[in-house]
Amino acid sequence: MLIDFGKANWLDKARQQPDKVKMVLDKVKTDGLMPTVDAVRSKLDQPLPLGYCNVGTVLDNGNSEFEVGTRVVSNGNHAEVVRVPKNLCAKVPDNVDDESASFTVLGAIALQGVRLVQPTLGECVVVTGLGLIGLVTIQLLKANGCRVLGIDFDSSKCDLARQLGAETVDLSKGEDPIKAAEAFSRGRGVDAVIITASTKSNEPVSQAATMCRKRGRIVLVGVVGLELSRADFFEKELTFQVSCSYGPGRYDTEYEDKGNDYPVGFVRWTEQRNFEAVLDMMSTGALDVKPLITHRFSINDALEAYQCLDDRSSLGIVLDYPNDNVESLTQRSVNLNVGVSHSASDAVCAFVGAGNYASRVLMPAFKSAGAKLDTVVTSAGVSAVHHGDKQGFAKASTDFNEVISDSAVNTVVIATQHNLHAEQTIAALKAEKHVFVEKPLALKESEIDEIEAAYNSSETLPKVMVGYNRRFAPNVLKMKELLSSVKGPKTFIMTMNAGDIPAEHWTQDPNVGGGRIIGEACHYIDLMRHLAGCKITGFNAMCMGDAPGVAVREDKASITLSFEDGSIGTIHYFANGGKAFPKERIEVFANDAVLQLDNFRKLIGFGWKGFTKQKLMSQDKGQDNCSKAFIESIQQGKPSPISFDEIIEVARVSCQVAESFR
Repeated sequence: MLIDFGKANWLDKARQQPDKVKMVLDKVKTDGLMPTVDAVRSKLDQPLPLGYCNVGTVLDNGNSEFEVGTRVVSNGNHAEVVRVPKNLCAKVPDNVDDESASFTVLGAIALQGVRLVQPTLGECVVVTGLGLIGLVTIQLLKANGCRVLGIDFDSSKCDLARQLGAETVDLSKGEDPIKAAEAFSRGRGVDAVIITASTKSNEPVSQAATMCRKRGRIVLVGVVGLELSRADFFEKELTFQVSCSYGPGRYDTEYEDKGNDYPVGFVRWTEQRNFEAVLDMMSTGALDVKPLITHRFSINDALEAYQCLDDRSSLGIVLDYPNDNVESLTQRSVNLNVGVSHSASDAVCAFVGAGNYASRVLMPAFKSAGAKLDTVVTSAGVSAVHHGDKQGFAKASTDFNEVISDSAVNTVVIATQHNLHAEQTIAALKAEKHVFVEKPLALKESEIDEIEAAYNSSETLPKVMVGYNRRFAPNVLKMKELLSSVKGPKTFIMTMNAGDIPAEHWTQDPNVGGGRIIGEACHYIDLMRHLAGCKITGFNAMCMGDAPGVAVREDKASITLSFEDGSIGTIHYFANGGKAFPKERIEVFANDAVLQLDNFRKLIGFGWKGFTKQKLMSQDKGQDNCSKAFIESIQQGKPSPISFDEIIEVARVSCQVAESFR
């Protein structure tokens, strides 16, 4: 699927993802054409690691129960070094060879389908689609004492299914699956059907319903058309269920990413325990995947291997990684380009994190501002190499400590997950390096205290900057210029039509993303502080009440700030609006006049002497100006574009507001 998508042109990609096309059109309406084109190009340019079935030896156990040197299977991507959570690994029995073990994750997909169909000894079950998973499913059903009928268009796969103990229907020879199933079930109808086929047709589900006895079971493991006929299911009271990958725990971040297992007394078969069950079946000989291997390739011939996917006769394609040099496997950095030449006044930068925003916005902005791009660090390495090479970095690495200890690097850009910002900022300050932190600065006031202490104890007082780019937007610069002549207090209304993010997204987790007030609404706390031009003296905040259907409350909130000069303002941060409405609007009431900024494109003055309108060709939120101001402050020895005290003040208020909601 991924390879076919990668080969497709833009039009075919759009046809395959109509939901994404709608998102693109909505973004054009709010942000303009060129920013949208840039975002789409960046997204499509990102590499996607392939694969999810492998076996290897533990190099580092991350304090898990797997000892270094243990052979394990995992669902990690195809790579020499695989990083995977502990609940997605399982130890390989000594008598199971590597090639067989590498099929474990695929086997778990088949096993979960079998578990859902709940076979009993002596039942007759149909398997529609005799690819890799279908042929494994046959063996698992046979091990459960079932009689199995396999259906496919491929004669060679039907032959293989018969060798594994199944009866078959070869559709390429015109054999009738309905009549075959009737005879196979002795005229009673089959007990269950597991669909492991891949087709857009609705026929497999319709056939399955026709084959089944009254109250039969149908489980979909593959991908087929799902325009179901009520009559097919109503008259026989059939059950239909879609199987989710490897089993319970799949797509649950608590289980997969955080390693929190389900109690075995309540969830007997999880993803990991399904892996173990498949390996046990291999160990006893009940599951034999050797006949399913049609090709073997060295990873150096990977292109040829992936081309085999277009060959309908191919089944199991095994990739072998040479293990000649263990030291090369533990190497944490690679050289990409010629080393960065620089002078004492240059900003020699290391980027920590290369996500969408960092790679699409920050890296080009820093490069354009004259920063010397030395090292890019990511936790897995793939994106570091891709974006590092693309943007002209000298090195790519997975080792943050290497950057901290590198005397050539004097500036660190932190664009990692929010929960890492404070720790990495403190480490950079202790190493006497300038720091640019993509917001937020920290998730807790205690972390802010530690950052403040690290800054004050540094010998050189390096510059600390948070990516509050909106205050550097061209239209905001104009607003600040106009407001500079206003002597009295001002009133502000700032509205962010933030858009919904699911409750389970990492940004909503208070311990990882900090929630959206700390993670994004901090932009507006800073912007209002900047336009007011004086300290925040207090706040009142209210979020949506606890009500049915409201999974997250704090991203639907109003925050009122008061300032030393008597100014007040309200931030409306709403995640429950529609995308047809512009994302951001800022209004300032002062001097018997009003300034209104729409989506960082059009600034209008109402009753403002000497100013009526400033409209940009496209949206500009100030990212380039923000980066340039920071780099120039290093190059020219000027004060940081935002004072350290102001950064700390905004960070504290953001944390206090979020805490008040909790």
